[in-house]
Amino acid sequence: MIVDKLLLFPYFLVLVLRNYMYDKGILKSYKSPLPSICVGNVTAGGTGKTPMVELLIRLYKEEMRIAVVSRGYGRKTKGPRMVSVDDTYRDVGDEPLQIKRKFPDVMVMVDASRKRAVDALASLPDGERPDMVIFDDAYQHRRIRAGFNIVLVSSSRPVFRDALLPIGRLRDLPSRVAKADMVVVTKVEEAVDDALRRRWRHDLRLPSRIPLLMSRIAYLTPEPVFPGECDGRYKYATGAVLVTGIADNATLRREAGWRFSLNEVLSFPDHHGYSSSDFARIVSALRRYPTSLVLTTEKDAQRLVSHPDVPVQIKSRLFYLPIVSEIIPDVDVRRYIQEELPGVGLAQLKENITIS
Repeated sequence: MIVDKLLLFPYFLVLVLRNYMYDKGILKSYKSPLPSICVGNVTAGGTGKTPMVELLIRLYKEEMRIAVVSRGYGRKTKGPRMVSVDDTYRDVGDEPLQIKRKFPDVMVMVDASRKRAVDALASLPDGERPDMVIFDDAYQHRRIRAGFNIVLVSSSRPVFRDALLPIGRLRDLPSRVAKADMVVVTKVEEAVDDALRRRWRHDLRLPSRIPLLMSRIAYLTPEPVFPGECDGRYKYATGAVLVTGIADNATLRREAGWRFSLNEVLSFPDHHGYSSSDFARIVSALRRYPTSLVLTTEKDAQRLVSHPDVPVQIKSRLFYLPIVSEIIPDVDVRRYIQEELPGVGLAQLKENITIS
């Protein structure tokens, strides 16, 4: 442990100095010219940012014109780009493409410079300019200041038990969590009571003024990745080969294990670009389990659906498991998020994001 701290000290010092310089105004930070929410974390992936962005879109899309700004991690293109449903993950990244295909009426823009992206959106003419921008994964990108910051913490890998990269998965100081306007503990699977909420608040060292929410991932009915080439018989399969390229597949593995006889799990790195050798491994697993379907994630589906080399043996039985993020209410589990959040920050959130 002492050796780990010594090895990580240079990175720790860089983060401390960087945040100090932004806090003191030595490094310039720009306020978003549009009302904005940032969904972020201090961890390198695995906290459920995309489902939370989608939750906010569902919450606001009927009353506001929304745009999502993302870096577009893993894309092969450069510079700012407005995402189209006809793009591929190589053009725009898998997560922005997933959001655009689920919400075609929502503007999604990718750019390594969030400031440049939001400035471009602000310059759009009346009738096109968004009423609100959601920054996907920009909490550590301090050059732009959002009107409201929501920080996500995974229940399966709490920041107070983690270490900085490369030993752990923290890419920013865990103390930055307490600088948020709202904190959401994600992927909660245990029963939630007041004692659990108090324990999380204590362990995260959150002031009482910061709303603390709990959320869970809800898994929907599996959908074919290639509907036109799917063999309908596999809808009734009881066995599955799980294939994932995400940062943390522990929750998905448990869910898949409850729904199917999980015959084999092939785990790849986050945002993995599948190759011919990967497909050969999957086909080999299917030969061992000929009645199994192939189950993957929504994010992986974006990378696979436009891949030119997916073998027909995989296409005919490839399904993804849609997910949604749900806020766990304090009192009555029948309450909807629109009814739950006003008591824990949504009223303030709406007030903050509409300030010009």
